[in-house]
Amino acid sequence: MDKKIPAYKNIQEAHERIKGFIHDTPVLKSDSINSILKVKLFFKCENFQKAGVFKYRGATNAVQMLNEKSMKYGVATHSSGNHAAALSLAAKKRDIPAYIVMPQNASDIKIKAVKTYGGNITFCKSTLDAREKMLKKVKDDTGAYFIHPYNNFDVICGQGTAAIEFLEKVPDLDYIIVPVGGGGLLSGTAIASKAINPNIKVYAAEPKKADDAYRSFKKGVFIPVQRPKTIADGLLTSLSPLTFEIIRNNVDDILTVKEQTIIDAMRMIWERMKIIVEPSSAVALASVIENKYLFRSKKIGIILSGGNIDLNKLPF
Repeated sequence: MDKKIPAYKNIQEAHERIKGFIHDTPVLKSDSINSILKVKLFFKCENFQKAGVFKYRGATNAVQMLNEKSMKYGVATHSSGNHAAALSLAAKKRDIPAYIVMPQNASDIKIKAVKTYGGNITFCKSTLDAREKMLKKVKDDTGAYFIHPYNNFDVICGQGTAAIEFLEKVPDLDYIIVPVGGGGLLSGTAIASKAINPNIKVYAAEPKKADDAYRSFKKGVFIPVQRPKTIADGLLTSLSPLTFEIIRNNVDDILTVKEQTIIDAMRMIWERMKIIVEPSSAVALASVIENKYLFRSKKIGIILSGGNIDLNKLPF
C-alpha cells in the first residue's frame, strides 16, 4: 500500500509527463443553468477525456512511471469500469498487456470499453473481498504489476492535473467541487487547488446512499462503505487510508445528495449543455442544486468526471 503523500510539485511533474497523452479538456459554461441556480458555474469536462473519464490521467501517469522491470509482464487492477478502461488504454499506449478483474455486475458499456482497449478481463463476484482474491490469483498467474484505482501515489498525481488545467483557465474560483468515491480525484484536486489558490474552498459531493467519505470526514475516523446502492455506480468504492488522510487535511467539506437530485442534475446537464455525463459526474452539480443558498452568487468550478453510460439504460 502506497502511503506517501503527494506534494504539488509531484502533480506538476505528472502534468508535464502526461501532456502528450491526454486531452486538455474544455471548460464550459451554461447561462441557463446559472440563471436557474443563481450561481456562476464552470464545468471542467473530463467526460471529453480519452476513455471518457478523468481516470485516464492517473492511469497514464502510473503506467508512464513504470520502469522496464516493473512493466515486463504488464499491469493489473480491479475495477468496476472506468479505471479498468483507462488502465487498458494507458497500457496499450506502452504496448504492454492489462489484466482487469471486474465484478460480474459491471455495466455492459464499461465491459465493452475495456475489451475495445485490449484489456484482458477476469470476472468475479461483486464484493471487495472477491475482487482482491481474484486479483491476487491474476497477479500470481501473470506477474503483472498492480496499479490500484486510487490508493496509489502516481495515480493521485495524475488525477490532480485536471485541477491545474482548470485553474489556468479560471483562476479565481471560490469553490471547486468534485464527486468522491475512492477519493483519487478529490485528493489530487485538493492538493493542486490549495497550492495554486490558498483561498479556494474544495468540496466533495457524494450520494447519501454511499456516504462513507462523508461519515469518515465528519468523524475523523476511516469508515469503510457498507452495502452502497446508488445510481452513481462510479462512486461505490470506499476511501483508502491514503486518500482519507489527504482529504482529512485538505478538503473543506463533503456534501451528500439524494438519488433523485443526481438524476435531475444529470438531466439538466444533458438538456441545457447538450453533453453526455454519467450519474457519478452529476453528483457535484446535485450538491449545488441542494445547497443553492450556500453557493449563491459564487464562482464554482465543477469537474465533470466522466461520460461512460449505457444509453439504453438512462434514468430519465
